[in-house]
Amino acid sequence: QVQLVESGGGLVQAGDSLRLSCAASGRAFSSYAMGWFRQASGKEREFVATINWSGRITSYADSLKGRFTISRDNAKNTVYLQMNSLKAEDTAVYYCAAGRSSSTGQRAYDYWGQGTQVTVSS
Repeated sequence: QVQLVESGGGLVQAGDSLRLSCAASGRAFSSYAMGWFRQASGKEREFVATINWSGRITSYADSLKGRFTISRDNAKNTVYLQMNSLKAEDTAVYYCAAGRSSSTGQRAYDYWGQGTQVTVSS
C-alpha cells in the first residue's frame, strides 16, 4: 500500500514557474514508477509525465515537452514536477500516481493522490 500526498499547487501568473511535490508513504517507493496527470474543469484527466523506478527514464505528453520536468528522490520518497513558462491552459488539478511500470495510461497506476490545484492567470 502506498499513500500519496501532493503539494505545491497555487495561483500563479502566466509565464511563472511552479514545482509540485508528491510525498509517498509506505513501503518500496523506489520500486514504483510514478506519474503525473491533470484534470481541467469539465475535461477528462490526461497524462502529463512519467518516470521509472530509478529516475533514468522519463516520458512526457508531447504538448508539454520542454516546459515540464519530472524527477524523483527515492531517498526522500518524493516525486517532483517542475513546471516552467506556465500558461492559462495548464490550469487543472494535478495528480500523482504510483504503478508497477511507467505508462501514459491511467490504468497502469494503482495508487493515486488527492490532487493539488494549479491555477494560472493570464
